[in-house]
This record gives sequence, structure tokens and C-alpha cells, in this order.
Amino acid sequence: MNRLYETMYIIRPDVAEPDLEMVINKYQALLQENQQEGDYIIVQNRGKRRMEYKINKHREGIYVQMNYSGAPTIVANLEKMMRLDEMVLRFLTLSRDLSDLADNEKPPSLEVPTIEQNDIAEVA
Repeated sequence: MNRLYETMYIIRPDVAEPDLEMVINKYQALLQENQQEGDYIIVQNRGKRRMEYKINKHREGIYVQMNYSGAPTIVANLEKMMRLDEMVLRFLTLSRDLSDLADNEKPPSLEVPTIEQNDIAEVA
């Protein structure tokens, strides 16, 4: 059964632009390898932001957000790779419920169909 997930991770701020693209593409490719029909992936680079406290002597970080659907095993593989990657400072994965998503966030393949009153057959 596929679920919706949101992973936010922070990359070191001193990473060069080509390396930044390489890191983002690496995790996106991992998700695409394990993708099944109907799954989706949305990756957003949120840019460099100042953090509330230092992490590994860095006061800033590059935030990347990934929204995707897939099997629960993909999260374990993704987090294992991030844990071993020196460029990733922190990461957090949340399981999202379809009913919690706003209308503009719902992927087309996972939208819940609405049933109108006229479509319901009367039981006699």
C-alpha cells in the first residue's frame, strides 16, 4: 500500500551549485527507481536560510523539500542514505494523510472522488 510522505532535509551551506544539484538529483533518482505506477514526486529547493541554532558549526543551511508517494520501505532506504551523506546536516520525514492535504497539494492520481446526491442509488 502506498502512502504519502514529506521529507525535508538541510544541506551544508558551503556546497557548490553543481554539487548541490548532484545531491538533490541523487535522492530524487532513488525515489524514481522505486516508483510504481501512480506514484508521484515533487522536489522543491527552498534555498539558503538561517537556522535557529548551529548544526555542525553551520549557522545556515540549504533546505530541500520532497513530497512523494510510495511504499514504506522507500523511507528507510532514503533516510539511510541521508544519514551516511556528509553534505546532509539534518532530515525529517513525515507521513501525510490525504485528508490533511490542501486541494492544490493533492496529486491527480490520489484525489478522492466526490459523490453527488444524484449518483447515489435509492434503496427501496
